[in-house]
Amino acid sequence: MSRFWSPVVHTLSPYVPGEQPKQDGIVKLNTNENPYPPSPRVLAGIASAAERLRLYPDPRATRLREAIAAHCDVAPEQVFVGNGSDEVLAHTFQALLKHEPPLLFPDVTYSFYPVYCGLYGITHDEVPLDAAMRIDISNYRRPSSAILLCNPNAPTGIALQRDAIASLLAEQQDRLVVVDEAYVDFGAESAVPLVARHDNLLVIQTFSKSRSLAGLRVGFAIGQRPLIEALERVKDSFNSYPLDCLAIAGAVAAIEDDGWFRDTRARIIASRETLARDLRQLGFDVLPSLANFVFARHRSRSGADLAAALRQRGVLVRHFGKPRIEDFLRITVGTEAECARLVEVLRGLI
Repeated sequence: MSRFWSPVVHTLSPYVPGEQPKQDGIVKLNTNENPYPPSPRVLAGIASAAERLRLYPDPRATRLREAIAAHCDVAPEQVFVGNGSDEVLAHTFQALLKHEPPLLFPDVTYSFYPVYCGLYGITHDEVPLDAAMRIDISNYRRPSSAILLCNPNAPTGIALQRDAIASLLAEQQDRLVVVDEAYVDFGAESAVPLVARHDNLLVIQTFSKSRSLAGLRVGFAIGQRPLIEALERVKDSFNSYPLDCLAIAGAVAAIEDDGWFRDTRARIIASRETLARDLRQLGFDVLPSLANFVFARHRSRSGADLAAALRQRGVLVRHFGKPRIEDFLRITVGTEAECARLVEVLRGLI
């Protein structure tokens, strides 16, 4: 603490990311990273871009926006890019979500949302998930400035169908709906096809999960032009060069290698189903996930105790000591060998 702190700093409760261990030999299933390396084309693309490091990157990341637009069947002018979806979200909070009525989002969701509200002075209300830990869109029929949904939700992994998002958009035509689709590629339905018909929809995605680029930091938003322009105005008032030339080149290569993407995604989905089955056989209740993780609670062991015991044996999972979910573990889907090691250790603990 310093007497030079701005007043807002005293009020912040910063987001706490998952542990990044320094030692080797750890089975790391705590931060939802992709267990497989990025496409070989990514490494080649980054290498070819290295000679341009002496120059500033394209402030509009035109090549990348065009590649995303082609992949998502939208216009490049409907695409905004940033340093991971977290930065895209940060600009969204500042540009589009700062109004007098409260912002609505679930009570159990990505824990960065209330952090951004604190940073930007945004009033928010948390809408409880139902008894099955699902988002019930009928609970969002209340006064608000906007609605923010993580879909599939984190940390539950449960997804809303596109029709449910469409119904919400139709009901809430005077309110912005932001859909954070960080995990959508692992089996859920994207809301991107709804953008053409709804000017109150912004969809945010990332290259960190399904494209194995968590270390490169690339995210994007898709929406109708007025929403994208608001993000650009905030970005250009903060940092005109958010993505470096290596990130742009690597992300372009990643999105263009659809074969690699489909192959690794299929492997992760298959491992997720096997892991869920094995956990149920060990006495866990496992929520129906369409993400690259599962959210599971043992019927007789506390989540905190299991997380600590696993860590002592070299296996990291994520535990949230929060109401309603304190007995759950969020377990990233690793390689087949990593998932098998987790199950082996759990058998010895339960």
